[in-house]
Amino acid sequence: MGLFKSSNFKEFAFGGAGISGEKGGYAFGHVTEDVAINLVKEALDLGIQIFDTAPIYGFGDSEVRIGKGIKGRREEAFVVSKSGVTWHDNGRVDMTNDPKVTLKMLEQSLRDIDSEYIDLYMIHWPDKKVDIRYPLEVLQKAKDDQKIKHIGLCNTHRQDLRLAKEVCQIEVIQSELNVFNTAVKDEILPYCIDNDLSFMSWGTLDKGILTGSISKKREQAKNYDEKDCRKNAPWWNQKEVLRKVEFFENFLPEIQKKELTPLEFAIGHNLFFDDTEITPLVGVKSSKQLHDVVAAFDNIHSKRKEIEQLILKVHAH
Repeated sequence: MGLFKSSNFKEFAFGGAGISGEKGGYAFGHVTEDVAINLVKEALDLGIQIFDTAPIYGFGDSEVRIGKGIKGRREEAFVVSKSGVTWHDNGRVDMTNDPKVTLKMLEQSLRDIDSEYIDLYMIHWPDKKVDIRYPLEVLQKAKDDQKIKHIGLCNTHRQDLRLAKEVCQIEVIQSELNVFNTAVKDEILPYCIDNDLSFMSWGTLDKGILTGSISKKREQAKNYDEKDCRKNAPWWNQKEVLRKVEFFENFLPEIQKKELTPLEFAIGHNLFFDDTEITPLVGVKSSKQLHDVVAAFDNIHSKRKEIEQLILKVHAH
């Protein structure tokens, strides 16, 4: 049984990119600090325990805001953060797993979250220039020093997982999983099963495409907040986005026939995918969105059969 299941955590995690803030960066629109902090507190009140963040989310704002939200309730929260992806002074993304940078980023995250430890610390992306064992040696020492409690890898692959075993125990893997991207089923999910690891899915709602908040008209007009990375990020490819939106809109009647909401299906797709223990990450920017997500999780178990039927149908297309 993986880390999250053995700890009896609620079945999903609070995605911290959504509360990144008004500085921009990897963020999804204007969210004030007060709103963000209150959302974290409200999530704790609703029994949500896992909070996922990273330094790249809002130039560090996400970590700071989660830290303020859990202040005085630290033991109620399981905080996940990451190293390896940060910002140059010129505002461009910097990706490196240089062990010196790993240590520097960890120490900064501890300060930003205002905590003596981080529950789960992950390497955000593989780096072809750096052997994964070197930054993991830094994290193992930090674990020995009780600065982190668990170690994980994001967006990883079999080679790095094999090398990681020489240095430390990896307990959690995090990768993208949603209706449009199921690549993890081939290697990563079977690896998690074979090695008793927990799996976290990011991109659960595919940044709003799978809830219907991204329409053809909105995307063509680029009708996003100026601080929303979907407005001009190079990886937000309009042609691909419009293809996905068209598919979703065409599949929506099938979802509605099962008396499901798009949110219920998107979350249920991951929760019941491939009969694997998965903790979906879901980002929210408002109290209404938070309550909608909680309600969706409360509803989907009674609709598991319908969701599994839709999973088979959507991947048959």
